[in-house]
Amino acid sequence: MLTEQTTDSPAHNASSLALDADVMRQLGYRTIDMLVDRITGPPGQVVNAESPGELHRRLSMPPPEQPADFDEILDDLERDVLPYVARLAHPGYLAYIPGEGTWPGALGDLISSALNIDACWWLGASGPAALELAVLDWFRQWIGYPTEAGGALVSGGSAANLTALACAREALMGEMDARAVLYMSDQAHSSLARAARVLGFGPDQVRVILSDSVGRMRPDGLEGAIGADLAAGRRPLLVVANAGSTAVGAIDPFTELSRICRAHDAWLHVDGAYGAFGCLTERGRAALAGMELADSITLDPHKWLYQPVEVGALLVRDGDRLRRSFEIHPSYLKGTEAVDREVNFSDLGVQLTRSCRALKLWISLRYFGVDAFRQAIDRCIDLALHAQRRVERSPDLELMSPASLGVVALRRHPAGVDDERILERINTALVHQIETGGEVFVSSGQVRGRHTLRLCVLNHSTTASEVDRAIDLLETLPVDLAPRSAEGWAGAEAPAGSLALFATLGPDQLALVRSVAAEIEVDAGEVVLGRWQTSRDVYVVLSGAVRVEGADATLGRLLPGQFFGELAALDWGASFGRARSADVIADEPTRLLRIDWHLTDQLMKEAPGFAELVERVARERLGTL
Repeated sequence: MLTEQTTDSPAHNASSLALDADVMRQLGYRTIDMLVDRITGPPGQVVNAESPGELHRRLSMPPPEQPADFDEILDDLERDVLPYVARLAHPGYLAYIPGEGTWPGALGDLISSALNIDACWWLGASGPAALELAVLDWFRQWIGYPTEAGGALVSGGSAANLTALACAREALMGEMDARAVLYMSDQAHSSLARAARVLGFGPDQVRVILSDSVGRMRPDGLEGAIGADLAAGRRPLLVVANAGSTAVGAIDPFTELSRICRAHDAWLHVDGAYGAFGCLTERGRAALAGMELADSITLDPHKWLYQPVEVGALLVRDGDRLRRSFEIHPSYLKGTEAVDREVNFSDLGVQLTRSCRALKLWISLRYFGVDAFRQAIDRCIDLALHAQRRVERSPDLELMSPASLGVVALRRHPAGVDDERILERINTALVHQIETGGEVFVSSGQVRGRHTLRLCVLNHSTTASEVDRAIDLLETLPVDLAPRSAEGWAGAEAPAGSLALFATLGPDQLALVRSVAAEIEVDAGEVVLGRWQTSRDVYVVLSGAVRVEGADATLGRLLPGQFFGELAALDWGASFGRARSADVIADEPTRLLRIDWHLTDQLMKEAPGFAELVERVARERLGTL
């Protein structure tokens, strides 16, 4: 039982957390001065991380029972915290997908936070709710969605993707059904794997479709996987397409994917977190043609619309479907239901209490005008093309994927060095050296199983100078071309797929394989693995021979000692297997060793040589599929 605390203090009823107007202004001016100085001062290093031990030493303290001077607090912040924040707005930040904000947008966040606006309900925030509707309608017009479309602002692309998948499931199926299948390419963002896991999709309910040479989902792969699932009595539920993938900026063929989805009553979701706002420009709109056919689209204003984090957006072609998927009216919120044209944004997603994210967008877009954002996006596209031309002229750099939106994939490829392991080591070392230098910052990815570097030109402050500096460093920084020792791997130089697979294992692991792996026998003409299956097992040919057949497969026959299933063994995310792109058929009576995916996963983690050989074979074969 709670009892009332008594006090003789005459100020007992006054909050000690309230400040008078003069103090509020003083603290605000001091904070604004600090921020402006930091934003407009020398850019400094792009990234500058400190060790956990050192930061713990600086920042660990008992909970502060007594008040501290505000200047002292800001001084500590500037000395011990802010120097160790990646400068996303740095013109040399070309890694990952940066996010440079705008000052009017930041002031919008300040207003929303200072007034503590809860934008979840119409009754308590009708002005902010109407503002969010207006901003979402701008997005709707840019995308080309009909007037009945609906949407909501969320924390970012991950939340938008999760909300979209939940909406699709509710709209088409209701409660989770083990027969439901979700399809995405191997270039899809990891947030999709996480969303699938959160929503209860098991590993056997997700199909990872092989992408083509420039990272686009292959429609034939999608059709094949859907056909196999229909034959097995499954329900194709949802397809996720990319509007600017993270690794290479790939744009999937929306029109073809939409046709396939319509034929099977499946939902098409476009993850446009990075690239969808490219539609503001003429070139971007042409590249993204067909995006408007999707049932839902994720957009991230804190990326290519230059808003402070965090703000993402989800648009749904049929807005009523979004509301019906999330609308719940508990008794304790009775009387707050939306009526007429009112909107409770808590009915359109997973959040109840939510900040007013629309305010920064509305202020920033009005202050600069949409054309300023359009010009910034166009400059990024131009700079990416400039980087591509530099790479194409360089004798030491290799273009791995042409510029798409603002992303260029490349790598250092010295003459005479064709071992993928050495090339990966060279380029990994380059990333580390560039990061240490601090002038620019680049990141890495994969294209067709090959390790790459990538430049993502997104910041409105980036110029040709920073792009050229990154290319210069990638061309000229010294690298060690000498191959590393095999560290006990006797089969390091053996032909891909030989019995070197077992030479990578220690005695305990070999014993585990002998006890767990199963020997199977197949007759001539028998299909060992069917195309579009998603099992993650690896098979070793013990005797006989198998042949690999597919629309683009050129692997031919695999003989004793060679193995297959390596692509499915690579963990794309959340244990979801890749849909196989070819049939494997016994050419003659054949004996095989089947290593199931549980054991394969264990060996991939415990035996570096095993994992390296599987990945090397995957890289070699990806180039032929």
